[in-house]
Amino acid sequence: MNALFDADRSLLPWWFLVAILTVIVLAIAYAFVGTIVVGIFFYYAMRPINRRIRRFTSARRFAAVTTLVLVLLPIIVFLTYTLFVGLESLNMALSEGIRQALRPYVDLTRWLEEPQTLVTITERLQRSAPLQGILTASIDVLVAVTNALVHVGLIVAIVYYLLRDGARIEAWFREEVGPDSAAYAYASAVDTDLETVYFGNVIALVMITFGAIVWYHGYNVIAPPHLQVPVPMLLGLLTGIASIIPIVVGKLVYLPITAYLVLHAIRTSPVQLWYPALFGIVSLVVLDLIPQSFIQPYIAGRKLHVGLTIFAYVFGGLFFGWYGLFLGPIILVFALQAIRLVITDLLHGGPVTPRPTAARDLGSDPALEADE
Repeated sequence: MNALFDADRSLLPWWFLVAILTVIVLAIAYAFVGTIVVGIFFYYAMRPINRRIRRFTSARRFAAVTTLVLVLLPIIVFLTYTLFVGLESLNMALSEGIRQALRPYVDLTRWLEEPQTLVTITERLQRSAPLQGILTASIDVLVAVTNALVHVGLIVAIVYYLLRDGARIEAWFREEVGPDSAAYAYASAVDTDLETVYFGNVIALVMITFGAIVWYHGYNVIAPPHLQVPVPMLLGLLTGIASIIPIVVGKLVYLPITAYLVLHAIRTSPVQLWYPALFGIVSLVVLDLIPQSFIQPYIAGRKLHVGLTIFAYVFGGLFFGWYGLFLGPIILVFALQAIRLVITDLLHGGPVTPRPTAARDLGSDPALEADE
């Protein structure tokens, strides 16, 4: 007994070190929780594609890079293009006002004729409240863009290393806890469910985004100029993003657009109300009924309850903020698999087994799918 106590006491410094490192890691993870959960989202969304690429090559690094180039890079390029489109529209709206504000301070010909050009420029800048506001706003935008690029780089790095080393991590964990253990069953079931949810969401998002962009531009071709959809590219992207949440799909975007077109038609030409009606009906069918009836149930709703998934997205977003849309499903999957595999056994006094004992028709079954 004394020998055991002495042995345990000798391990206390190591446990203390592990506890300190754990607290530090958790603090860092909390500070970057949004970036991390977005990286996890893209990892699970891209892993099925990476798995298919691995069929043609055994090089994990090459497969990870190829997956990023084929999937994540086009997404980043598309988002960047949409951002520039929005900035260009803003520039067209504000350029004249900005030009008028800057004109008294950028007359270079007159400045160069003065003997103390730099002093004059500095004094004018100090006296110019509008110009200072413009400079301050420009610096804020530069800082925000730089910060966004840093986070995008971190997301790409997270996805890359998980794609490259995910199989190694899984093999290490299986070897440590045993392939027949409840811990491995729980982890494998969570892993499978997260892939199902996120991959299905991305497929639905891409299809709805593409359909929204095509339909919004197509509608603008046939509609009169005063009843066209403004910035169709940006609104198409927003429609796709809204489709992450089941049931909601694109309603958050196409319904306000329809209302806007109806009000505009009433004010300008009531006889042309059939244009907004056409837009609303086609949007309902193409961007709502078809995705909910065929796309999302097939690729995302096969194993998880749709109602629970909606609550996970809504409550996650309301409680955690923007990254709750990605964190909510993670919490749902962890909780659901805990109910299936852990809680019932604990309530009955254990032991915890790798077989589900509750909610058998929900979630992935690790006994059947762990080795797939």
